[in-house]
Amino acid sequence: MDPNTKMKTHAKLGFSSMDTADIVTTMNHLIANYHVFYQKLRNYHWNVTGPDFFNLHEQFELLYTEAVENIDAIAERIRVFGAVPMSTLKEYLEVSEILETPGSLSAMEMTREVLKDMETLDSFMLEVVDAAGSVGDAATMDMMNTMVRALEKEHWMLTVWLNESKKAK
Repeated sequence: MDPNTKMKTHAKLGFSSMDTADIVTTMNHLIANYHVFYQKLRNYHWNVTGPDFFNLHEQFELLYTEAVENIDAIAERIRVFGAVPMSTLKEYLEVSEILETPGSLSAMEMTREVLKDMETLDSFMLEVVDAAGSVGDAATMDMMNTMVRALEKEHWMLTVWLNESKKAK
């Protein structure tokens, strides 16, 4: 670091509320989308039928369990910045780009919905990474990058399953 560069003086963990405003906003949008995604996964877990029931019932449970853990981590990160995470269904539904669907979809339709929603979540995670990167928030970037890696792997695996299922039919 250049010795002539003035060091920033920091409040909370080195970041001011102005520094973290964009991070908090993008994380709240991610939480809203994640909550709708979580509920869709619960819906699909409960209502999936057909020959793929056992595989998808278990997979949807794994995904919603991970989703709730990620939601908690994101909300706690927002609290670290001294801000308040969104926390009502009304707020989530007003902000979320992920939309609810009925439980009467076929297993293939449910899987396509999950894949589409994962792409939406990925875009919001990357927005958080960008916002965190703009102020040098390595911890939030690391948290999001870990979530992105897991999401991309799950997306890949469901995509392979969906493609193989189409071939078999």
